[in-house]
Amino acid sequence: MNFKEELKQKTARAEQVIASFLPKEEGFAKHMAEAMNYSMRAGGKRLRPVFMAEMYELLGGTGEVIRPFMAAMEMIHTHSLIHDDLPALDNDEYRRGKKTTHVVFGESAAILAGDALLNYAYETAFRAFDLAKGEKELRRTARALEILGEKTGIKGMLGGQGADVENDGKPLSKDMLDFIYENKTSALIEASLMIGAVLVGTEDMVKIEKIGSCIGLAFQIQDDILDVTSSREELGKPVGSDAKNNKTTYVTLEGIEKAGEEVKRRTEMAIELLDDLPGEKEFLKELFLSLCTRRK
Repeated sequence: MNFKEELKQKTARAEQVIASFLPKEEGFAKHMAEAMNYSMRAGGKRLRPVFMAEMYELLGGTGEVIRPFMAAMEMIHTHSLIHDDLPALDNDEYRRGKKTTHVVFGESAAILAGDALLNYAYETAFRAFDLAKGEKELRRTARALEILGEKTGIKGMLGGQGADVENDGKPLSKDMLDFIYENKTSALIEASLMIGAVLVGTEDMVKIEKIGSCIGLAFQIQDDILDVTSSREELGKPVGSDAKNNKTTYVTLEGIEKAGEEVKRRTEMAIELLDDLPGEKEFLKELFLSLCTRRK
């Protein structure tokens, strides 16, 4: 099977897992569930659950315990996008080729839908305890929840978003930009790979966390490049947002050529680290490389 077909199948599987955990649109909270599900069903690459499942299977995982974590991770990621798009932050009207949540449902509903998705993600992840078999898997599930909480909170994604908003429109040093990217973007990718590994009993997370860091930074820097070089039709969201909001990016600091070199360097580093892990790694290698050269 070629890489594109394999990616299509793995993404479709992630979509099915995510859909199976979405909240029901019923009762007095129906409108909130509709807003949550609108954003969750808007599509996207589903990279984080794909990363998670691939690392789990690469290291020998075969059970169902991974499924709630896959869905939870995408809920957390989507919550961050809903809030990123709000008028108080990036004020974007399109995401994944569709109108953003606040444009369709209103700003207050979008704020609450983002909050609800973040909380519902943890509700979903807790369901993994029902699927865990035996004491060892229960302990691994608990450790996976620790990683999920830490990497999405003030020490991870939300900490990075906070620093990003606090410094919005200000000139940034490379160290500060790295901190924002490491937390706002890389943390969820690190968590995805780490949860996949910890659920099969992996204890040493240093190498796997570093792989996630490298890929997360490469992915975000490529986003910076695409914001300058792509089109809304190709990207599925507005381009030029960084310039519009006076954001410091790798492109504004280093220029497009050096930014591209950094994407390549980080991707190669991730692949070198991946080579040290057991199992069949060809798909993950191809996926890392495809992110380095993507146009959307």
